[in-house]
Amino acid sequence: MLGLYVHIPFCQAICSYCNFNRGLLDVDLKRQYVAALEQEIRSVHWPRAVGRSESPAPSADTIFFGGGTPSLLEPAEVGALIRACAETFGVAAGAEVTLETNPETVTVDRLSAFRAAGVNRISFGVQSFDAELLARLGRVHSADRARQAFRAARAAGFDNISLDLMFWLPGQSLTTWLATVDEAIALAPDHLSLYLLELYPNAPLKESLARSPQATDDVAADMYMEALSRLDAAGFQQYEISNVSRPSFASRHNLKYWQAGQWFGFGCGAHSTVNGVRWKNVASTHEYVDRIGAGRSVRLDERPLSSTERLEECLFTGLRLTSGIVRQQVAEAFGVDPWSRYAMQLEPFVKEDLMWTSNAGFGLTRRGMLVANEILATFV
Repeated sequence: MLGLYVHIPFCQAICSYCNFNRGLLDVDLKRQYVAALEQEIRSVHWPRAVGRSESPAPSADTIFFGGGTPSLLEPAEVGALIRACAETFGVAAGAEVTLETNPETVTVDRLSAFRAAGVNRISFGVQSFDAELLARLGRVHSADRARQAFRAARAAGFDNISLDLMFWLPGQSLTTWLATVDEAIALAPDHLSLYLLELYPNAPLKESLARSPQATDDVAADMYMEALSRLDAAGFQQYEISNVSRPSFASRHNLKYWQAGQWFGFGCGAHSTVNGVRWKNVASTHEYVDRIGAGRSVRLDERPLSSTERLEECLFTGLRLTSGIVRQQVAEAFGVDPWSRYAMQLEPFVKEDLMWTSNAGFGLTRRGMLVANEILATFV
């Protein structure tokens, strides 16, 4: 089934670490953008969208509103976009509909309205429960506000709530990081994402490093391993390098990216991969709105993926999952046994206990996840 990604580029403030496609909220531009989004969604004619003529549109079983800060939309706007998705593609019963949310943007009433509009999963960008680190990151909310927002989501009826946390921040110690992990566990979310800070060349947070440098690589590794140990003990299951969940609460939408699924991306800068064809949308919000208004395509770099590219991506993304690669599935899809093809490059990692193998498949050990980039470079 399809996944549908809807990009909302607006934020109340720009975080000091962020490199996503986003900008400060402009209410008038937001109104134009939502109208353009709905028009883009409704303009898709399956299967002409990907040059096919023989198959009907598959149903979508996930919708993901990402950003930016999607919770800056009004519930009615979110509802209109969900309806556009449903009427264009058909949305399966029990579909997962996620709204990325910043704690300072919601109340019980607002969350209840989002739920009534069709959202059934909330992903809170908490990042930390440490006041000093939140300020350094440029986050608007406080730790208390994050706790209140989580409880408001439960009160509004959400039974699928995820928290995003960041580690290896400037000035963050192992002790302060684990305190944030313990605070998150105490709230009893259904899903957690643990992101290692990546600093981009133009990120304002780089200035903070001069005053409060990051911990060593060894401490970062301890942060990762100890956090996962505590989450294991609390009943969470790791299913991907950076993600854990309670049983049956893994992100169904994100699994499409890691399991060679297919998805349409709508909005400025969104990427799509459908039937082996990939494209991206123009990045500028204004250009996106103008093109839609003029009836022009917003797609760029549309091209079919070669069989080799698809195989390499299948392995590159699939190895991020704790379940690893199932050899028979890959062989049936691509006509090649992946272990036989790459065994020479991968066996040294097995000997170092960075990978595991079996007759059925292979994958990364938890230690191997610490050096995943080095291992995954085998496929690029």
